[in-house]
Amino acid sequence: MKGLKTIIAVLCAGIVFSSCNNTGKGAAIGSAAGTAAGAGIGALIGKLTGNTGKGALIGAAAGAVAGTTAGTLIGRKMDKAAKAAAAVANAQVETTKDANGLEAVKVTFDNGILFATGKFDLQSGAQSSLKQFANNVLNVYTDCDVAICGFASSDGSEATNLTLSQNRASSVRNYLIGSCGVNANQIRSTQGYGENPEYLIRNANGTENMAASRRVEVYLYASEAMIKAAQAGTLQ
Repeated sequence: MKGLKTIIAVLCAGIVFSSCNNTGKGAAIGSAAGTAAGAGIGALIGKLTGNTGKGALIGAAAGAVAGTTAGTLIGRKMDKAAKAAAAVANAQVETTKDANGLEAVKVTFDNGILFATGKFDLQSGAQSSLKQFANNVLNVYTDCDVAICGFASSDGSEATNLTLSQNRASSVRNYLIGSCGVNANQIRSTQGYGENPEYLIRNANGTENMAASRRVEVYLYASEAMIKAAQAGTLQ
């Protein structure tokens, strides 16, 4: 099992996000749960397969964008996206940073809202929240790239939880694309992380908050087009 976790960590080591200050209508799940482990996330956003254009751009230039006028423009755009996301029912919103120091947005949906226990079919309330999220955020801020991450609690077998978390992340992706009109190309990564202990949510006494650990997180971060527009000073 340890080997499986190692393989997952290696495959998913693409862009790392770490939490900043909370924003919008809700504090982060981890803050609500009392401690840090899943919330301060340092969450790995899956490998951005096929995104070589952006990878080349980041390697050459994006690392120098943070702290510049272009970085400020990206931050303002992400602040607007975060504000829009904070108005979505059942969504908890945080601003965060990507590996290049650029502002990004993390939106967390509790699996208690999205799915019944042990299931990956979206519940009706979840469909309403995701449709609102698509209409007010993803279909407005189309120059944000998106990563969808599924997580599970530690109850049940590791293999089952890994499959369940992937299926739940995929259910969110498929609904956003198939029923909400989100462009499939905008969603750059869909990844399940199972019960990886690095991402479990813990209470103040160190025990796992299983309900909080079962979740789907959606990350919005600067696309290649957004970075180029910011560098050109044309980003609105």
